[in-house]
Amino acid sequence: MITKDYLLKAMDKDKMVRINIAHTTALVEEAHSRHDTSATASAALGRVLTAALLMGSDLKNEQDALTLRINGDGPGGPIVATVDSHGHGRGFISNPHADLPSRHPGKLAVGELVGRNGYLEVIRDTGMKQPFIGRVNLVSGEIAEDLTSYFLLSEQIPALVALGVLVDTDISVKAAGGLIVQALPGAQDAVLERLENNILSLNSISDIMARSQDLESVLKTLTGDRGYDIIGQSPLAFRCTCDRERLAIILANLSREELEKTAEPTGKLEVTCNFCGEVYHYDWMEIEDWKKQKP
Repeated sequence: MITKDYLLKAMDKDKMVRINIAHTTALVEEAHSRHDTSATASAALGRVLTAALLMGSDLKNEQDALTLRINGDGPGGPIVATVDSHGHGRGFISNPHADLPSRHPGKLAVGELVGRNGYLEVIRDTGMKQPFIGRVNLVSGEIAEDLTSYFLLSEQIPALVALGVLVDTDISVKAAGGLIVQALPGAQDAVLERLENNILSLNSISDIMARSQDLESVLKTLTGDRGYDIIGQSPLAFRCTCDRERLAIILANLSREELEKTAEPTGKLEVTCNFCGEVYHYDWMEIEDWKKQKP
């Protein structure tokens, strides 16, 4: 059993494909705990978080960020995950308690919870004047299939994507992880087909994560006799960027009328971070002090 969340970046020996593979059990469980998600909502949010971390592994600079947004017409509502260049991710699902019965034994109804009508959006902010934004229509709401479509249509890169979250009987997250295989220039179709068959032979990526001792053993199964070279490794963790001071500055920029709409009868202000569920409390005097500090 893998005991830590981390990501491996690898390339096959012939340099035809690159592979990002991640174990994300602890951080998906933390997301579940913070947002009190249902079983199916945990699976949907966990897949989006894992995918964002896999995609964000190419971020280079301190301020770089990648946001993955899934906006379907299902009862779960929009799902958002944001990651940085250090392997830190945070995310939320709009309706964390939404749930649907499974139509197939052992398979949560993620596609139905997300919805098939809507879009997948990727925002890469690398410090340029305008961030790169790519958007495609959803294919199934299962996330992995939608990302495969995104890579092909928006980035013109053939890719294979597998994402999974295994939820235990007590609704905690037992295992989570995923992988993205992307073709490099000159990659042969036969190579991609072979790797796709290897991925299908894994059955469920979350089951594999629950049973494997490390990510290298999964890579060996995936690449078979082609072999691979590891080109990078990094730890992963759930981490939010919210803090008391930052939120106080935002409140100080609101008008008195706007603040009164959200204030409690006692005059206290309570602010909850969407991404991590952390709750902050303020009083009028504190906000007025921040208003005086505004330039």
